[in-house]
Amino acid sequence: MASHIVGYPRMGPKRELKFALESFWDGKSSADELLKVASDVRSNIWKQMANAGIKYIPSNTFSYYDQVLDTTAMLGAVPSRYNWKSGEIGFDTYFSMARGNESVPAMEMTKWFDTNYHYIVPELGPDVAFSYASHKAVSEFKEAKALGVDTVPVLVGPVSYLLLSKPAKGVEKTFNLLSLLDKILPFDEATLVKDLEPHQLEAFTKAYSELNSACSGLNVLVATYFADITSDAFKTLTSLPAVTGYTFDLVRGKKTLDLIKSSFPSGKYLFAGVVDGRNIWANDLAESLSILDSLQGLVGKDKLVVSTSCSLLHTAVDLAYFSANAAAHASKKSSPRVTNEAVQKAADGLKDSAHRRATNLSGFAFTANGWVQSYGSRCVKPPIIYGDVSRPKAMTVFWSSTAQKMTKRPMKGMLTGPVTILNWSFVRNDQPRFKTCYQIALAIKDEVEDLEKAGIKVIQIDEAALREGLPLRKAEHAFYLDWAVRAFRITNVGVQDSTQIHTHMCYSNFNDIIHSIIDMDADVITIENSRSDEKLLSVFREGIKYSAGIGPGVYDIHSPRIPSMEEIAERINKTLAVLNRNVLWVNPDCGLKTRKYAEVKPALSHMVSAAKKIRTDLK
Repeated sequence: MASHIVGYPRMGPKRELKFALESFWDGKSSADELLKVASDVRSNIWKQMANAGIKYIPSNTFSYYDQVLDTTAMLGAVPSRYNWKSGEIGFDTYFSMARGNESVPAMEMTKWFDTNYHYIVPELGPDVAFSYASHKAVSEFKEAKALGVDTVPVLVGPVSYLLLSKPAKGVEKTFNLLSLLDKILPFDEATLVKDLEPHQLEAFTKAYSELNSACSGLNVLVATYFADITSDAFKTLTSLPAVTGYTFDLVRGKKTLDLIKSSFPSGKYLFAGVVDGRNIWANDLAESLSILDSLQGLVGKDKLVVSTSCSLLHTAVDLAYFSANAAAHASKKSSPRVTNEAVQKAADGLKDSAHRRATNLSGFAFTANGWVQSYGSRCVKPPIIYGDVSRPKAMTVFWSSTAQKMTKRPMKGMLTGPVTILNWSFVRNDQPRFKTCYQIALAIKDEVEDLEKAGIKVIQIDEAALREGLPLRKAEHAFYLDWAVRAFRITNVGVQDSTQIHTHMCYSNFNDIIHSIIDMDADVITIENSRSDEKLLSVFREGIKYSAGIGPGVYDIHSPRIPSMEEIAERINKTLAVLNRNVLWVNPDCGLKTRKYAEVKPALSHMVSAAKKIRTDLK
């Protein structure tokens, strides 16, 4: 039985690419030096996979910023504001699209499905002229070949690329992006796991029929991941011409296994994703082998390939191996470090009425070098939730109360919310996620109440990842939102009405969960807005009433670009067109820790000046 992985982390074991990128952006190193680091990272990845005995090794999974942006570059779909005319797209244009520059803002960035990875959203319209403008995929295939490694180039599929795009500025929001299918040259089709309309499924058949006639002789593998695939999508996918094999997520896609067993086409390759690509726990070999054994009898040993459930981009490069797989699973279930009876009872007894900080919570473990890419050069180091969670002692009370003593202005207590801690961690897989979330909520509740007792009158409980955790299938939304909102409300159920509760959410499409956001019952919510073409505001234009405080971000903190006072004032005025002045807060999109002081100070100064100007204008 052959082996395969969908993708691999691209930063390097010691984040070599991160530091090379930031050095290049700062003008401290040359493009040639960046290219050399990138080449070394790719070479090491390919050699590591070859030495591990993996047969189907992916290429073109490396990126200097984002794989969807790479596809935009390959297709020459560069927005006109970046002044690219023709030829191979270089670093200047590529990074301007990703990060902006002094004269133009970056393209929109949003979450990749239900992960903490962010992709750059393509901007398309009826006049887009696709052209072959980046030879990266072919170059990296040849690069691996020169090292003696045969690879399988990975491309974002044509239909998924269009469905992940948005209409460009000046194009009607109702523009049908799939109408561009005839222009795009066709294969990661991850959007197949979503709830697709019949015309969207028909687009797959159309695209791959064209591919069949244009690329005869090629072996095409179509990969889906992150969730179950619907029966209609499965039927469409397995009927596509020109497709040799299929990759399915059999970790999160339990129902997909039944579809495979009932109607998998004969003569096709099945890449069975039985190894979890999004968590760090040792694979349950007994369960995986049982699944593979049942599939082998169905498709044949020579056409069954063991694979990861998705790209390993979403997990760390290097964690200590579990020495004994079966023993690790057995001991984890009974270990007193994992199960705390008092915590279990507290979480089970909840009534309806009722990363830095995580180091102070029991049930968490931390890696020295377990970095995972979030966007561009930015990496996070997710904690590992291995057991029941509790708060042995106060975490932030000393620092917040000390800071409050130094000013007469309100000092905000700052905490990460339970849903975000859950979604940004490697979570234990021996109990439902909502149970772990309730345990975290109870621990945060203790901290919130101690902050209030210490005189902190404003407490922010960030839920940046609440939307990120929303299941990809609509049928599963209600259950998730019910326990996620409940977990947030648990954290502050015990505070006085005079204590102001804030929350924050970043880079997501919030319009479809606005009622759940209202149900969170926070006094003030700040939300990313500036890089999303004010999509958040559209929900208020449609008549949604929000009486609590709200702060749609007025400038993009993920870009080094410093906005002018006039630009921020214009954005505030746009917001005032749909929100009452009495509920509007003025704030950046997100926290400022990723920016340099030379960028932070003038941007904040311009923001404060803009707010003062608008206040004066409104008098």
